[in-house]
Amino acid sequence: MHHFKIIFIFLIVLFSQSTYAVNPDDLLPPEQAFKVSAQPTDDGHVLISWEIAEGYYLYRKKITFSSKTESVSIDNADLPAGEIKHDPFFGDMVIYRQQIESRLTLNRPDAALAFSLLVKHQGCADKGLCYPPQKTRLTIQLPALTAQATTKSFDPIQKLSESFNLGLNLFKDELLPADQAFQFFATVNNGKNLQVNWKIAEGYYLYREKFDLQLLGTTDTQLLSYDIPHGTAKYDEAFGDVEILHDRLSFTVPLSRSNIAEHTITLKAKFQGCAERGVCYPPMEKTVNLLLPATSTAVIANFPIEIKKKPVSEQDLIIQSLQQDSFGLTLLSFLGFGLLLAFTPCVFPMIPILSGIIVGQGKDITHRKAFFLSLSFVLASAITYTIFGILAALFGSNLQATFQAPWIIYLFSGIFIALSLSMFGFYNLEIPKSLQSRLHNVSDHHRDGSFIGAAIMGVFSSLIVGPCVAAPLAAALMYIGQTGDVVLGGSALFVMGFGMGVPLLIIGASAGSLLPKAGHWLNASKSIFGVIMLAVAVWMLERVIAPELTMLFWAMLCIIPAIYLRVLDPLPAIDSGWHKLWKGSGVILFTYGLLILIGLSAGSSNPLQPLKGLYAGSSKQHEEAPLAFKRVASLAELNQQLQVASANGQWVMLDFYADWCISCKEMESYTLSNPEVKQALADFVVLQVDITKNNADDKALLKAFHLIGPPAILFFDLNQQEQTDARVIGFQDTKTFLQHLSELQY
Repeated sequence: MHHFKIIFIFLIVLFSQSTYAVNPDDLLPPEQAFKVSAQPTDDGHVLISWEIAEGYYLYRKKITFSSKTESVSIDNADLPAGEIKHDPFFGDMVIYRQQIESRLTLNRPDAALAFSLLVKHQGCADKGLCYPPQKTRLTIQLPALTAQATTKSFDPIQKLSESFNLGLNLFKDELLPADQAFQFFATVNNGKNLQVNWKIAEGYYLYREKFDLQLLGTTDTQLLSYDIPHGTAKYDEAFGDVEILHDRLSFTVPLSRSNIAEHTITLKAKFQGCAERGVCYPPMEKTVNLLLPATSTAVIANFPIEIKKKPVSEQDLIIQSLQQDSFGLTLLSFLGFGLLLAFTPCVFPMIPILSGIIVGQGKDITHRKAFFLSLSFVLASAITYTIFGILAALFGSNLQATFQAPWIIYLFSGIFIALSLSMFGFYNLEIPKSLQSRLHNVSDHHRDGSFIGAAIMGVFSSLIVGPCVAAPLAAALMYIGQTGDVVLGGSALFVMGFGMGVPLLIIGASAGSLLPKAGHWLNASKSIFGVIMLAVAVWMLERVIAPELTMLFWAMLCIIPAIYLRVLDPLPAIDSGWHKLWKGSGVILFTYGLLILIGLSAGSSNPLQPLKGLYAGSSKQHEEAPLAFKRVASLAELNQQLQVASANGQWVMLDFYADWCISCKEMESYTLSNPEVKQALADFVVLQVDITKNNADDKALLKAFHLIGPPAILFFDLNQQEQTDARVIGFQDTKTFLQHLSELQY
């Protein structure tokens, strides 16, 4: 049954192109990927060696030996310890890479004889394809066993005589230690080449076929192809026709360098040699550290090239400015960041909220009061960003994410609906007279407590409306968390929050002069802002209700106001231009509402593209479909996926997403759905963490990568290590994201 399982797995691997996108022509033949050889030991047993090509490995469990000579049996086979690898077919397996040796202890006759040995092994390539079990038959000329190698009765006089004769022979012709017989050293030539050298003692030689050079622990410097001088042809009983090298060996190894700075590399040299009198040394390894000097240009394939700088994430650049710039320059920079963030979708919903507060003051609103209402709103919002930003940085908990709980979303959606209904004149919202008197001392000129109300709305708006994390915010929070510098970090957060509110101040200051003071127009403007308040409520409910209900609410929000604009009533024969303008606006709203209803019936869930579902069968629709993420819900699941991707030779892109994160939806709809982006990510494993619920596993994932919240995109290399310099925090458009992907060194 076990053999049938192996055959079945091999057939799957061999013929399933959808599972492994591997071209067999790119793989080495098994005899080159796993070179096996054998040689007798001095005590009459056998040493088996494998040279395993780079990017390949052998299974320890799949290595077996069997004697094909009747008079010889194998008593023991010593296999070295290997590394553990999780195999999708065989589970946790011990594997070998590069080079291994196994000593076979034989039960054999004393006389010299030819020993026939069958070696079985099985291995795989890191690209994902496994070879069928391999069989190799070897013939080893075993020497006759000496008295020391056999078990006989102990004769003290004979033993003393043998020891004396052996001592005379050793003093007469003692073998040199390997380090003296084969002295290895290496030097650096002009930073572009290595010169490797061996000084070989007289009466000794090295095998030309046994040289192997490797660089350890580096990816930005590699060895290029090199030529080994030819030697003297020789027939070797263990290796067949070989070339051997005497006296001195020296040759040049060119380097491929992408790191032009001064740095140290580690060179490992493998080689094997023998003494002329017939004794061979086991394979040897020497490791040397070499200092490469700085160069003006990189060298690839021995040609100078222009350096491609390693990408640095935006938040890392901002952290560097926090560490290096003056206090004043830092605050000025973060004010600029805030102004830029003011025009992102995470801040847009604050505009109708503040405008609704101003319009809700009625006909008595003045230019001065509108400005101070806006200032109360903006300052409260900035202070909230500062306080809870510092807490998030110091304790790793994002309160904004906590405020995305469904019951809180329902509560605040209800508040906005109540505010909108007051705009329509169903009732007047006014705090009790007793509370008004208490607020008298807080506001010198206004008894309605509107400044306090605006500040409260600013606090809750910053917590509920804009929970997305952008690069400047992430940088400030990371800086506070790493350094504990609350003064600089907190000041930067406050200035950034204030910068985000500058457009709100402008809108608030202008509202007092632009809005009509009384009459029919004031009622019309209040109704318009009432509809906008309802839109904010629906926008918030999108996070917690079904997409179909959201589509229905958006359709209602377009159709019902259009009816109030008398879209279904005929225009009078003589009517003003303003009435015609409102009529036209109503027609547009009504038509768009009908399109949303049609899209809803066709299965669309995007009110911005309501008819997209009607083209589900087209190639364009397929191209613009969202990226097919695989969801992971915990650190354990993520680690498992990283291991699988690493085994398949693929990088991983990990996206942190939440339904309440507007920038996340922007990134998904406009950037990650782009055909060029999907093509650029074709070789990646794309994973996604949905932290909408913000449960314990979600918080553990955020904490593991020192993230405050979404959106965030992380990249992992073949060693399952995150490339922190390649992080994407916040929204990036298609062009910027494609440029970012092109700079990844994978």
